[in-house]
Amino acid sequence: MAAYTAADVKALREKTGAGMLDCKNALVEAEGDFDKAVELLRVKGLKGVTKREGRVASNGLVTASVDGGVGVLVELNCETDFVAKGERFQELAAQVLAQAVATKAGDAQTLLASDLDGKTVQAVLDEANATIGEKIEIRRIARVEGAKVASYLHKTASDLPPTIGVLVALDSDSEDAAATGRDVAMHAAAMSPVYLTRDEVPADLVETERRVAEDKAKEEGKPEAALPKIVEGRVNSFFKDNVLLEQAYAKDPKLTVSKVLAGAGTNVTAFARFRVGA
Repeated sequence: MAAYTAADVKALREKTGAGMLDCKNALVEAEGDFDKAVELLRVKGLKGVTKREGRVASNGLVTASVDGGVGVLVELNCETDFVAKGERFQELAAQVLAQAVATKAGDAQTLLASDLDGKTVQAVLDEANATIGEKIEIRRIARVEGAKVASYLHKTASDLPPTIGVLVALDSDSEDAAATGRDVAMHAAAMSPVYLTRDEVPADLVETERRVAEDKAKEEGKPEAALPKIVEGRVNSFFKDNVLLEQAYAKDPKLTVSKVLAGAGTNVTAFARFRVGA
């Protein structure tokens, strides 16, 4: 008679994120001892950590922390959405986020090297990797500061954790500014801006857009005299698509984001947007 039940397998799978067969085998080897089965999965998993390094971790979640004028955004990746929605992975994400806040890390490498209860964060991830059986990695983190920081996390599927996250730093901490900041964060989640202002767009990228616009206009047979105006218009369209403050506001396309912010007596000084795997 088996020394474990189907409920034990389910519980072990939920706790560790390991596959069903691996959970069954671990319980058999542990003679039904749940804690020992967890340890066995960790030990067996550690042997495969190096083999998993070449795998693609394109699922996962985005999580955020905001404390007044400081916001931190973290993207934690795994291989499958099954693991992403598991309790163990989400607990790990919360732990990583708390460490990012506490250490004020500005990049993933600094965070991975930091000490967490006597271990590096990288070692903690390796242990989770071993237990869960998938590649797990911190892809990126962002930290923004302002008089007020607004955040928004978006789920693309109801049964999955958030996969899009936005932080918006404002130069005012008024109630109107805070409410508008959240609306702008929601706008950014939907409209995918890349830059805050056109001054942030690399000059070589602008030049490429200008060259492409001119070549396209010539192919379309546009009059030579009209080319400068046409090119300028198309480059401005590029800015309107990619620059947050120049985008048409999602809730009222007649207004730009900058005009909406001005109406609330504030402006965005920095923002960060992550989408899992993008």
